[in-house]
Amino acid sequence: MKLSVIVPVYNTEKYLAKCLDSLIDCSLKDYEIIAVNDGSTDSSGGILTGYAGRFPDLIRPMYTPNGGLGHARNTGMTIAKGEYVLFVDSDDWLRPGAMREIMDTVETSFDIAVFDFVHVDETGREFASFSGCSREGCFSLETWPEYLHCPLNACNKIWRRSLFAEHGIRFPDRLWYEDVATTPKLALHAEKILYVPEAWYCYFQRRGSITNATSADRNTEMITAMNSSLDYYRARGAFDRYHDVLEYMAFYHEFLTSVTRVNLLDPKSRVQDALRDDYIRQFPDYRKNPYFRKTPAKYRLLEQLIRRRQWAAVHLIMTANNRRKGR
Repeated sequence: MKLSVIVPVYNTEKYLAKCLDSLIDCSLKDYEIIAVNDGSTDSSGGILTGYAGRFPDLIRPMYTPNGGLGHARNTGMTIAKGEYVLFVDSDDWLRPGAMREIMDTVETSFDIAVFDFVHVDETGREFASFSGCSREGCFSLETWPEYLHCPLNACNKIWRRSLFAEHGIRFPDRLWYEDVATTPKLALHAEKILYVPEAWYCYFQRRGSITNATSADRNTEMITAMNSSLDYYRARGAFDRYHDVLEYMAFYHEFLTSVTRVNLLDPKSRVQDALRDDYIRQFPDYRKNPYFRKTPAKYRLLEQLIRRRQWAAVHLIMTANNRRKGR
């Protein structure tokens, strides 16, 4: 079998049918959909049962006590038969025709295939688009280390399943930012990374998601997630070789993005201090990094304010930025 699509499901009764419908193409062969019910307490389980009854040769439902997104993905991989795996969250979906194009792609040979994605709102409107990669064609981390500066999302990529099994890599259980703790590790072992410039994936931006959460405290888990990947490179003697790209990767995700996310929620939160301090402790000379020197002016302004703990100014800038974007 060529492809296993793994769909973790937890209390997404309002969105699950749309997700599954986008994955089902009865004219295609050689793929399976593994839907993992992660202890849902709403009607998601019944919806899965109904779809599995209608498409018994395509959809394989599983049940596991609630363990979080990473746990559900790992559970799905224990029964996956595909040479490749694709992860789709149950409140997201693929664009029309995407499954056919994905199946065409897995007929080629690669370790990771990266594709583009869009953000959609409650009405289904696409309001932002993102490139999965800034380099065309095929490459590896060795030939293009800047791959680590591309989005670290797991869902906008097709993965050779053996990358997980052969290197003992799993998504962490019950950890926010599980992708940050996982996808950089997989990249280290990929000999062939392929960029496909097609926006196949629709990320549904809803209230209550990790990126829009109203609880600032759990954003400290970015520290755990980032350090998991950094320590993985250290343990394999690859940290020094990729120091500059790793340093900037951590700068963007931990120091810049996570701090400003928390600041928007609570400009007095101590979490922003914890994120700032952890990064500077590990990378005290980050301002000498060659990628930092090329960073956009808006990032450099925020960096100065965060470094100086000028939280009110950060909040003012980020609030104005969100208003400009209509958020």
